[in-house]
Amino acid sequence: MKLLRLVLNVLLPLALSALLSGCGNRANLQVGLNDADANEIVTLLTRYGIEAQKVATKDGVTLTVNADDIARATTAMQAAGLPRRALSDLGQIFKKDSMISTPLEERARYIHGLSAELESTLQQFDNVISARVHVVLPERIAPGEPVQPSSAAVFIKYHDTVDEDTLIPRIRQLVASSIPGLAGESGRAKVSVVMAASVYTVPVIEWSNVGPFRVQAGSAMALSMTLLGLALLMALMLIGLLFALCRYHPGLAAWIKSHFGKPPAFSAGNTTEQEPA
Repeated sequence: MKLLRLVLNVLLPLALSALLSGCGNRANLQVGLNDADANEIVTLLTRYGIEAQKVATKDGVTLTVNADDIARATTAMQAAGLPRRALSDLGQIFKKDSMISTPLEERARYIHGLSAELESTLQQFDNVISARVHVVLPERIAPGEPVQPSSAAVFIKYHDTVDEDTLIPRIRQLVASSIPGLAGESGRAKVSVVMAASVYTVPVIEWSNVGPFRVQAGSAMALSMTLLGLALLMALMLIGLLFALCRYHPGLAAWIKSHFGKPPAFSAGNTTEQEPA
């Protein structure tokens, strides 16, 4: 019984601590997401071997990852332009919040809604991470002065696999056709496009072998401690089973004692030396 108490007092806490240390701490990566953005981020992180979990809250969806993966997950999201900036469509822009709107408010809403619609469309191009569009509509600065013509400025952030020579004319054509006063070749010339390649690179995943398992280097220690904890628990179960069998089966206890019991102490008085013949 003393041995059993020793096992329970020493090995059991060690096994539990090993199991607990194998459980990685979770940290919040993003909060207040909608379900579509959360699914897009989870899909992205899965491709990089990062496990992300969705937790529904009253403020939206919260994404959690292992605390050791926060840096890689953030870099991967920045490289992909996620989560995407929330864009308002024309229906939301022109939603009436008051009885009377001034012409200046109506003009600002229209320009903002037009820019948001163009940004949303430009983000549908392959390998485009994010897009910003700044629209200038015809406006008379002061009485008697000529009307300022329409123009537009477009900023595109993209992955380095984009062919700028092919994409820029298509962007100019799309934007010029969507803004009043920019039709024709002269209108396309008033659309300036700035392209910028993403400089974010996701760190390469380092792998490590733990016995027959191949895991990420950051998870190797956690897996080792988990396996150690399982081995200690199995040893505890076997020792407990052995003590139970010995208690209820005296014959088995006698057999174990006869084969594995403590050998008698050596004493010179209990032995006789044989004289050589």
